[in-house]
Amino acid sequence: MLKMDNYVFGANILENLTTGMYQDSRVIYREYIQNACDQIDVACQTGLLTTQMAGEISIDINADTRKITIEDNATGIPADSFQKTLANIADSDKHVGEAKGFRGIGRLCGLAYCKEMVFTSKYKGEACISIMKCDAERMRDMIDQNGRGMKHTAIDVLRQIYSFSTEPCDCVDEHWFRVELIDVNPVNHDLLDFQKIKDYLSFVAPVPYQNKFWYRKSVYDHAATLGQKLDEYTITLNGEQVFKKYGTRFKTSKGSDDIFDVEFKDFYDAKGNLIAWMWIGLSHFKAIIDKDCQMRGIRLRKENIQIGNEDALQKLFREDRGNHYFVGEVFAISQALIPNSQRDYFNENETRSAFEKCLRDYFNEALYRFYHEGSAINSAFSKIDALQQKEEEHQRKMMNGDYVDDAQMEEAAQAVEKAREDAQKAERALARKRAATAGSSDSVVSRIISRIDREREQTKTDNPDKEMTPPPPENTAKSKHRSDRLSQYNRRERKLISRIFSIIVSATDEKTAEQIISRIEDELQ
Repeated sequence: MLKMDNYVFGANILENLTTGMYQDSRVIYREYIQNACDQIDVACQTGLLTTQMAGEISIDINADTRKITIEDNATGIPADSFQKTLANIADSDKHVGEAKGFRGIGRLCGLAYCKEMVFTSKYKGEACISIMKCDAERMRDMIDQNGRGMKHTAIDVLRQIYSFSTEPCDCVDEHWFRVELIDVNPVNHDLLDFQKIKDYLSFVAPVPYQNKFWYRKSVYDHAATLGQKLDEYTITLNGEQVFKKYGTRFKTSKGSDDIFDVEFKDFYDAKGNLIAWMWIGLSHFKAIIDKDCQMRGIRLRKENIQIGNEDALQKLFREDRGNHYFVGEVFAISQALIPNSQRDYFNENETRSAFEKCLRDYFNEALYRFYHEGSAINSAFSKIDALQQKEEEHQRKMMNGDYVDDAQMEEAAQAVEKAREDAQKAERALARKRAATAGSSDSVVSRIISRIDREREQTKTDNPDKEMTPPPPENTAKSKHRSDRLSQYNRRERKLISRIFSIIVSATDEKTAEQIISRIEDELQ
């Protein structure tokens, strides 16, 4: 039997904790921000900082020198514990459920993406700066050697790549911690793309909502009613402060839509303990939000840091498309909801099961009804509007002689009647929905209908309808056709032209027919 001291941790474990840990290289920013936030919290608890927002996390990306710097003004690390704190792996003093990061492995993530990584720290009251350099390129080379038969243990690699030093410092009262990724790998150039990283941080990082999100106060107020506070920090990227990029306007496949209100939902376990709460934006729910809309989807957050991507909760919806109708956030509260090592979801336990049941029930009942009812409401109003459009178009064409023959005119008249039947059915359906939600001011369906009604009334006020052109008198001897415009041709010729127009109309779609007929008319004029 092997003795315990004969057990070997191979170098490949370092690959698993660096290169193999994350699918998205951008998570390095999240990991280092997370660590910085934890230390800012400690600084607030000890009185070193007054508030979380007084804590500053500055990120600098230099694409020319291929260097990334992440610095905070939190506690720093005392010189006498600097080496132990940073050199040890998975030996964090942080507590599960209290700190945002607690495994002690996140600091390693940058090693996969650069040639050298440098940690620098200054602790208040000390006259020195502590420095740790990590030869990331050497680490990856030794791991590769491991795969080619030249075996290295994890401790062999760490001894080769770590170096420690100190420098004197006159600014005794300073306190900060800095991470530098030097010579970022060419294949990881996205890490140096300012706009991509800013967009990423705008939803992943624990930052305040931007001012253009009108409902941010409602979100804060609801959190306060639950005795909760959103963790928010001052994070800058190349000097620009980062905010959550929530707004009120977005695009769908059926045109623009907007958030006109927010809805909240709180989730409790069987013992009555709050495990999570959420907000969603109420819109017209016209259609699925465009995929290029950065705020699309209900995002999952713990300590106000995003868990996974925008689709982390999609599996809890009855329909795959369900999540893409919404803008919103779920804030996990329970300490038993523990992010996994990749921070793309929670560890499996009883609380996670209760959490998923609560959300699945709400998503597949309330939210499912919201976007299906919203779609039906918008469809009903579209049918009502379609009737008016078809009537006006029909009357205009009759007055202008735009129909090629009586058959086309009759077909259009039938289409108007069909539109009228559809509009009447839509009106009855809306009346039933209004009656069903009457007196229920908190009904989402009622709020959607009321919102659209107000918008339609406002449109009429801002743009009064023009008096519709009346239809031709009933006693008109004969309807005017398009060929009648060609008065330079005799009756027989116009009859032939009309026949040609009719064939074009029957053989092609409306748009194509109009293009061809217009071109013929231009040539014959």
